[in-house]
Amino acid sequence: MKRILISIIKSLGYEVRKTKFGGVSDDIIENKEFMELYEFCKPYTMTTIEKMFALYMSVEYVLENNIEGDFVECGVWRGGSAMLIAKYLALKNIDNRNIFLYDTYEGMTEPTKVDINIMKNMAINQFEKTKLSEDSSDWCYAGIEDVENNLYSTGIKKECLHFIKGKVEETIPKYIPSKLALLRLDTDWYESTKHELNYLYPLLEKNGVLIIDDFGYWEGCKKAVMEYFNSLDKKVLLNRIDSSGRIIIKNF
Repeated sequence: MKRILISIIKSLGYEVRKTKFGGVSDDIIENKEFMELYEFCKPYTMTTIEKMFALYMSVEYVLENNIEGDFVECGVWRGGSAMLIAKYLALKNIDNRNIFLYDTYEGMTEPTKVDINIMKNMAINQFEKTKLSEDSSDWCYAGIEDVENNLYSTGIKKECLHFIKGKVEETIPKYIPSKLALLRLDTDWYESTKHELNYLYPLLEKNGVLIIDDFGYWEGCKKAVMEYFNSLDKKVLLNRIDSSGRIIIKNF
């Protein structure tokens, strides 16, 4: 049956190929530099290859267009996405950019009732099963020493890395850079995402990049994003990376 189907497909002028990354576009897989970076970072991220490619292209875009500012990630887990940024900077011998990494380094924080996933499961139920204290859990837990070692393995200078430990609602805006070239948000919940946008998006330079990891997966994240951007005078183009990821180029 399989041979018959393949024969029919070929007779229509199409080619059947089995790839390591099923369903992933050839332009991603054929980008040798990206794939080497991705394989290096893959053990330390839960992010899809499409999102990692979007991040890679964003870093390249920021540097090639000389967009001023540092790189910020909120919600780090084991550091895979930040490692891609750091490894790219090290590869290009760029040491005048900083990477700010905001996380509790103690697992997920407590969600609210609006934090519901696409399967209509409430995040608070998972949090209650895994919580270690009132403010932390072993859900997506990664200790700061583990994350530091992962980032240091990229070869970037240590002084370019800034690990800010705690809830973003408490560490931002207390510890923030003055200018951002790229902002990546991956804290999932409504309250943290809204807080990050309120304080960090205004610091993103014109033509800088905003990446939102869980817009299409967690309703609270989507709600925070839509509320924030609907409050602005102009509309932004919220472009799709994959089923959950979104990207914006700040043009005003």
